[in-house]
Amino acid sequence: MVSSTLSQIKENKKQKLWIEIGVIVGVIILLSVILPVTLSQFRLQLFGRILALAIVALGIDLIWGYTGLLSLGHGIFFALGGYAFAMHLKLQLPEGQLPEFFNLYGVTELPFFWKPFYSFPFTVIAVFVIPAIVAGLLGYLVFRNRIKGVYFSILTQAALIVFFNFFNGQQKLINGTNGLKTDTEEIFGVLASSQTAQNAFYQFTILFLVLSYLLCRWLTSGRFGRLLIAIRDDENRVRFSGYDPTWFKVVVFAISGAIAGVAGALYTMQTAIITPSIMEVAFSIEMVIWVAVGGRGTLIGAIIGTILVRLGQSFLSEKFPDIWLFFQGALFLIVVTILPNGIVGWWQNWAWLKLKSLLGLQPALVTYPAIEETEEKI
Repeated sequence: MVSSTLSQIKENKKQKLWIEIGVIVGVIILLSVILPVTLSQFRLQLFGRILALAIVALGIDLIWGYTGLLSLGHGIFFALGGYAFAMHLKLQLPEGQLPEFFNLYGVTELPFFWKPFYSFPFTVIAVFVIPAIVAGLLGYLVFRNRIKGVYFSILTQAALIVFFNFFNGQQKLINGTNGLKTDTEEIFGVLASSQTAQNAFYQFTILFLVLSYLLCRWLTSGRFGRLLIAIRDDENRVRFSGYDPTWFKVVVFAISGAIAGVAGALYTMQTAIITPSIMEVAFSIEMVIWVAVGGRGTLIGAIIGTILVRLGQSFLSEKFPDIWLFFQGALFLIVVTILPNGIVGWWQNWAWLKLKSLLGLQPALVTYPAIEETEEKI
């Protein structure tokens, strides 16, 4: 009886896995084949930017939904990835020339930290390694002192403000508040703002969205994922069990920062500019809202929440330019008061069970004849 039950559980897991694979393949076909044919170039670029933002939402869901670490400073890592790739594009110039903004401030020699970004392989590595290192160092300084909860959120927001003010004031080094524009630069001989390049960036965004989802899915499905959930639910019990939560939190925070860096680079390529405004507090809080709307601790909810909120913002701002923010506020109030577990949480915990009950698809209870015979004798 036990062996049959175990085999049934394994069979159910295989079925769910194949269903998930089928859904992923279907979504890839929809995003990469159908949408480029049906949407205009403007709408396609807009949707590509939304998909890039969905990647950073996955990273936030990894640390908040599964580890219980509410970060309000992910704009730091998002911006670092964007600046890294923008610096590479700005250096695609004839030998001896400097990016045009340096001439405005009398800079005649390229700053030393710009020079490695001549290399495309270095830039690709820097896009995720630099944010991961910064996130790891910040995480270590915080977690080794056992800072968590609201204090962790406040510290990440404070770090965000520090980075924003630093980048905003570096006119001679990174053009300060004006940021780095990339629409007139070339990549592999193709203008970055051309339709060919933008379509390629869109396809790369889909690829990295799928890879980021699979990475987070792998991290949260095994023993490491169970440990993250244990840290979220009761960190002291994990510590008493012989584990040191500090290094697990540092690692997962660094991974989340790397994912945000990749998202920032992809977003920059499709917006053609990166400025310190991307590190404003409101934008980092908005990232958390996407995850909350979709449903934290679900991964797919982070993607759905980002797409729905950003598409809603675009539609409402076009149709109701004067009052669209009121609609957005109403949406967030509804989620907080009526759907505290987000859209996916509501579907899993209530709507799907209700639908199965109406359709008569509820699984039958497992019965054990030997136990029933003993009860009858008694």
